[in-house]
Amino acid sequence: MAIQKYNILDAIGLIPAAGEGKRISPLPGSKELYPIGFQVATDGSLRPKVVCHYLLESMRLAGIRKAYLLLRTHKWDIPAYLGDGTLVDMNLGYLVVSSLFGVPYTLDRAYEFVQDAVITLGFPDIIFQPQNAFGQLLAHLSDSEADLVLGVVPFDQPHKGGMVDFDANGCVSLVLDKPQQSTLRYSWFTAAWIPSFTEFLHQYLANQPIVPPQEVLINDVIQAAIDSGLKVEVEVFENGSFLDIGTPEDLVRAVRKGSSQV
Repeated sequence: MAIQKYNILDAIGLIPAAGEGKRISPLPGSKELYPIGFQVATDGSLRPKVVCHYLLESMRLAGIRKAYLLLRTHKWDIPAYLGDGTLVDMNLGYLVVSSLFGVPYTLDRAYEFVQDAVITLGFPDIIFQPQNAFGQLLAHLSDSEADLVLGVVPFDQPHKGGMVDFDANGCVSLVLDKPQQSTLRYSWFTAAWIPSFTEFLHQYLANQPIVPPQEVLINDVIQAAIDSGLKVEVEVFENGSFLDIGTPEDLVRAVRKGSSQV
């Protein structure tokens, strides 16, 4: 399917923020608002910078002006803090998620709003490099016939990532969710896709049991898309990195390193 049918400049960000953050609880608020490093205010003073701010800045750098944050009901501190998006020069919307059976269900909550759009996916509790990752993902989509492009980096902790196997042309054949051990060298941390993958995700979930017996994993959906013939490719950031603040040890690392790098 040719990406030229879709307007890259109108790409929409999807930000799943429905998790409870149990691994680093108790917290006084949502983990997406945990301060990591500082920003310079208009008066030149330093002010705390919350973790999701880095993601939104990266999206805005790529020209993305609109994003939906997908929330569970008690996380009202996120819209209270980010408001309409003026803080990051974006238009932000908020959707309440009731099907808490994994990231795929959270993303599918936005289906009626984004089914015809180019999508960029970002996790609001992850700090990553390079900052312009979304711009490169969208450029890759524009120059290829991929349905889905995964941003990948070298990663030596497979039990914490979605490990990806791909060929010399960047075509993905396998995605493994947090294997205890793996010979695969790269993990994905962000993604961009066209409506064909949005529709595949929606139909995949429609065929699941009404009450799933266990969590549906986004990596399983991606693998099912590959097996069904959708074209999944990678954009490799060989010098990139990412850090998920969702565990105590990685939260400590993020706080210590601040906004410099992960």
